[in-house]
Amino acid sequence: MSGKVDILLLGSGGREHALLVKLAESPTAGDIYVALGNGGMYERATKVDLDAEDPKAVAAWALENRIGLVVIGPEAPLVAGVADAVRAAGIPCFGPSGEAAQMEGSKKFAKQVMARAGVPTAAYRSFTSEDECAAYVRQVGGPIVVKADGLAAGKGVIVAKTTEEALEGVHECFSGAFGEAGATVVVEEMMEGPECSLLALTDGKTLVPLATAQDHKRALDGDRGPNTGGMGVYSPVPMVTDDELAQMIDIEKRVVAELAAEGITYSGCLYGGFMLTDEGPKVLEFNARFGDPETQVVLPRMQADLVGVFLACDNGTLDPHDVRWGDDWAVSVVLTSAGYPGAYEKGKVITGIEDASALEGVTVYHAGTKLGENGEVLTNGGRVLDVTAVAPTFEAARAQAYAACDLIDFEGKTFRTDIGLRCIQGR
Repeated sequence: MSGKVDILLLGSGGREHALLVKLAESPTAGDIYVALGNGGMYERATKVDLDAEDPKAVAAWALENRIGLVVIGPEAPLVAGVADAVRAAGIPCFGPSGEAAQMEGSKKFAKQVMARAGVPTAAYRSFTSEDECAAYVRQVGGPIVVKADGLAAGKGVIVAKTTEEALEGVHECFSGAFGEAGATVVVEEMMEGPECSLLALTDGKTLVPLATAQDHKRALDGDRGPNTGGMGVYSPVPMVTDDELAQMIDIEKRVVAELAAEGITYSGCLYGGFMLTDEGPKVLEFNARFGDPETQVVLPRMQADLVGVFLACDNGTLDPHDVRWGDDWAVSVVLTSAGYPGAYEKGKVITGIEDASALEGVTVYHAGTKLGENGEVLTNGGRVLDVTAVAPTFEAARAQAYAACDLIDFEGKTFRTDIGLRCIQGR
C-alpha cells in the first residue's frame, strides 16, 4: 500500500477511542476525523459535526473531503445503512451492510440465520402481542430470558429468575420502554455457564478470529446489581479450552457462510457472545461491530496494521497472517458515574488522567467525557473512562489497571474492584 489514507471514524465511546488509537498507529494513516468523538479523542482526530446515523450525509461528507476509509464504530449507523451509502459512493468502509447488520439489529433475524446454519443457541419464540407473549411465559415459567428484538442501546435484555420478573420484562418491552425495539419480543430459554466474547474480522469469505475476552456486565462486585454496558474486561480468557475455541470459531465461520449463501456479504467485525455450557459453546447473541469494552483489551494486544486490515475486509483480500498476537495480558476497569446504569449527573471535573496514563502499560480510553470551556475534561455519560493496562502476566496487568484507577478522581467515581478475578478462580 502506498500513500496515506485519510479516515473518518464514526462514534463517541470507549470503543471508538480504542479504534482511534490503533488506527493512528498505522504507517498509512493520514488525517483522522471523528464524528462526534469524545473529550479524549480530539488530540489525535479532528471533530466533525456530522450525524453519524444519516447515510447520505456521511457519504457526502466523506466524498467531499476525499476520505479513503470510513470506520463505523456503533451499531445504529450500521443498521441505518451508512456502510451501504458510503460504498455506493465508491469509498472503502469498515462495517457490514444494513442487511448484514440485522444480525444485531433483529434478534429474530439472527436466530433464524443461526437455525439455518445449524448453530447451537438457546431455544426461543418471538411475539408481537403482549398477551400471547405473557401467556407463553406463564406456560414455560422462569427462569427465562426476555429480549426486545431491536437495538436498545445495550438494554432491553431481562434475565428473569422468576415468572413474575419475566412478565414484568414482557410488559416493559411492549409498553414502549425501549421504543420500536420492543415492538417484537424474543423469549429464550435460560442457559448456564460462564460467558466469553469472541470478536472476528471477515471480508465475507475469510474469517480471522481475534483474542478471547470476558466482560463483566453486572454493576456491583460479585456479579450483583443490574446489567450494564460492561464494567470491565480482560483478555485472553484461559478457562476457554482449545476445543471450545475451535467450536466458537467454526460457529462464526458457519454464520458468515450461511449469510453468503443467502446473498448477504458480511464484511466487518462479527462479535459472538457465547455461553460455555456443559454441552459446548452456545451463542447468546451476535453483534455487528466491535464490542465495548472488549475492544479496549483486544486491540492493545493485537499486532496489526489496522488500516490495512480494515481495507482488506472491505475489498475481499483479508489474510489471517495480517493479524498476530503476543503473549501479554490486558485488563480494563470501567470508571462510572454514581447511579449508573440508572440516573446519574454529568459535568463533573476529572483529574489524574495524565498521571494514570504515565504508568507503564496503561492507556486511559475516554468513553463518556467532554471538554469544558477551559479545556478541562468533564464527565458526560454513565461509563466515563476505560482504564486499560497491558503487562506480561495477568496479575501485573490487573494490579497496574487498579493502580491507575486510584490516580483518577471525579465526584461520584464508582467501579468494580473484582474485575478479572474469574481468571484466577476459573469457572
